[in-house]
Amino acid sequence: MTVLAGLYLSSCKPGGVEEGKESSQVIKLTYSIFFPPTHVQCVAATEWASEIKKRTAGRVDISMFPAGSLTKAEQCFEGVAKGISDLGMSCFAYTRGRFPLLEGLDLPVGYPDGLTATRVANIVVQKYRPAELQDVKVLYVHAHGPGILASKRPVKTLADMKNLKVRATGLSAKIVESLGGTSIAMSQPETYEALSKGVVEATLCPIETLKGWKQGETIDYVIDSSAIGYTTAMFVIMNKEKWDRLPSEIQTVFEEVSREWIGKHGEAWDRADREGREFVRGLNRQFIELSESEQAQWKSAVKPILENYVQQCRSKNLPGAELLADVEAEIAKGSSTP
Repeated sequence: MTVLAGLYLSSCKPGGVEEGKESSQVIKLTYSIFFPPTHVQCVAATEWASEIKKRTAGRVDISMFPAGSLTKAEQCFEGVAKGISDLGMSCFAYTRGRFPLLEGLDLPVGYPDGLTATRVANIVVQKYRPAELQDVKVLYVHAHGPGILASKRPVKTLADMKNLKVRATGLSAKIVESLGGTSIAMSQPETYEALSKGVVEATLCPIETLKGWKQGETIDYVIDSSAIGYTTAMFVIMNKEKWDRLPSEIQTVFEEVSREWIGKHGEAWDRADREGREFVRGLNRQFIELSESEQAQWKSAVKPILENYVQQCRSKNLPGAELLADVEAEIAKGSSTP
């Protein structure tokens, strides 16, 4: 399956750095990631780092700091910009208001799967190159499959959402509020305990989360709300000064490997969604399908979110309407590029 060819990346020939050709000094870098080490996306990131080391003939050695052990999820972007870590992966949504244009990637527009969401996110970031990313070097982005509602109590109609306390972040918090629920902001690492203790009664998330973060153990119902499927776009970034100091042939390897890992992350999201569904079924949790009339009501309920996004971008002289149109057009193309 063909995937997007890159993000902020110049074209380069495949290959790597010939061993012994350049300085043998090892470049040591730190990589902050909020996923736990066993999560499929942390595994993919670790494999990316290993591939960088391999293709640079050992000249680059990247130390992984998973589970927010170096910087917490919401601190990761600024942590990279300020040099606390050299590399970082986290969600744009965890810093609400910091990325006004890219909030459009997370809108509830009916993403069908993670590969599509990842492809669309890279196309959009590459096309618009927003100023809100100028403090870092963007290597690539990826995004999960459609968000669903996982709850401790059944939700079969829009009325059942009233006052339901739902864990949500960024624009997904607005989705919860538009549906009549009460949003409570928190990152994934905090959610298991919050669900267990009843601090929240539900979570809006991709279904993979129910296995990847073990949250399926804390809920009883999975509601298929993919009709308003949103995503959460995630960045893989590098400190600008560290990037600029890399030899050009090392930069080329980073760009080459990053292009390849766009598709790997998208496919990993879809694989994780399938595994998450099976995990929850194994726990005998109940799946609830919304009727067509309910789906239409949910779509209508979140429509003002899209309209408000466009209005807010317009007030800041940002091309929100154009970005949203591009997102919807790319989703309509499906999960593969022409």
